[in-house]
Amino acid sequence: MKPITDLMRSYASYHRDPRNKATHFIGVPLIVYAIFLLLSISELAGTENFPIPVTAATVGFTICLIYYATLDLRLALLQLPFSALPLYLANETANLVPPLEALWIFAATFVGGWAIQFVGHYFEGKKPALFDNIMQVFNAPLFLAMELAFACGWREDLRKAVEAGPAA
Repeated sequence: MKPITDLMRSYASYHRDPRNKATHFIGVPLIVYAIFLLLSISELAGTENFPIPVTAATVGFTICLIYYATLDLRLALLQLPFSALPLYLANETANLVPPLEALWIFAATFVGGWAIQFVGHYFEGKKPALFDNIMQVFNAPLFLAMELAFACGWREDLRKAVEAGPAA
């Protein structure tokens, strides 16, 4: 597993323009919500009486959170609004609307989130990072947390490492 500095340096190299970064604060949560909604349509068998819905989305969220925590616990916690809130909303949506309607909501938010992202990459003049490495999709919520940390004056150590040069 690559260190957080390498992952964020690589991801950040596709996201230098402030307008592109701004679009990601809208597009990434929409895409995360859409994916969680798709994965929340059905609860996993045998988990109906659990206190929280156990869906493919909650399993994926847990795995990602563990992955993020192994990379950088502080960023993992800071990124929670960018993944936990969409997970909650996706579970609520899946419980409130019929599956077919949930699929339409998934499609609309997924396409809308990507459209917003592509506008940002138009400003950037670069293709999205995941076009070069599909695994970059998992780095987007951490990138938002990193940008938030930088805006608050936190994590100067990471800022210096990210700005030090090209990705390893």
